[in-house]
Amino acid sequence: MDYLDIINSIKSEIKNTHTITTQYINHSLIMMYFRIGKIINDNSKYGNSFINKISSEIILEYPKINGFSPRNLKYMKRFYCDYENVDEKVQQAVAQLPWGHNIILMEKIKDIDTRKIYIDAIIENGWSRNTLIRQIETNYHKRIGNSINNFKKTLPGEESKIANTSLKDPYVFNFVSLNECYKEQDLEKKLIEKIKNVLLEFGVGFSFVGSQYKLIIGNKDYYIDLLFYHLKIKAYIVVELKITEFKPEYIGKMNFYLSAVDDILKGETDNPTIGLILCKEKNKITAQYSLRNVNKPIGISSFVLKDYLPSEKELNEYIDIKYS
Repeated sequence: MDYLDIINSIKSEIKNTHTITTQYINHSLIMMYFRIGKIINDNSKYGNSFINKISSEIILEYPKINGFSPRNLKYMKRFYCDYENVDEKVQQAVAQLPWGHNIILMEKIKDIDTRKIYIDAIIENGWSRNTLIRQIETNYHKRIGNSINNFKKTLPGEESKIANTSLKDPYVFNFVSLNECYKEQDLEKKLIEKIKNVLLEFGVGFSFVGSQYKLIIGNKDYYIDLLFYHLKIKAYIVVELKITEFKPEYIGKMNFYLSAVDDILKGETDNPTIGLILCKEKNKITAQYSLRNVNKPIGISSFVLKDYLPSEKELNEYIDIKYS
């Protein structure tokens, strides 16, 4: 090994150990909060004044340890009550989340089954608190796997399932601000400028290949609006942007692009290329009819441009709760 290899190996060991240690500490902390919540809940007859006394005693005994304010102790009790009767897999999944994320879920999502969707998404996508609040506000749980597509017919079982759950409807681009008379190229330009946000909205697995990706077919130049590669599906994803309502003729153009990418770019180990038509709006019946006899995997979704960021109040509500 040369010098750089040695240094990189050591850095890799440090990074991996730090990650494992951090995860272990977080898991231990969350499970301690769960057990403390049980103790408080089992002694609820003493009321809120009892919680205040507990807080004072702990702070007096451990002045350098934060996180035991009356407010946070109440969250621990609630945390225990919410998850005491769920199966062990859910409890273990919850224990992987930072405390601030757990508080956001307790505050904003009352239904446990719905909450499970967000728990899985946080673990899979590594959402920050900011992103979690945004996804909740834009109803992620209703949008995921909601596109109109023909994946069951055109993709093998497992690939079909992954592809379906990877697409949303609608996509919410709340980081894009455009005037009412914008054009498709304006939208595309804004999405490229904010490609990190686009990848967050598209979800884990999407890798950006290029915009206006050039294909030479029959001595003519053709350009794909957005081209991605999905690491889980192991397939190219062709995205066409339409600022109008969906029209059946969009399928023909997408079918053309998918055939071309399969011939020109697709490798031997890649799966069939998938198309996603993003329209400003769509008629469900028209979209379903348009896909009925198509043998290429295509999804149809709408998009929304929505200016939304968590308010300062929302962020302050959760950002430092671990230390309160």
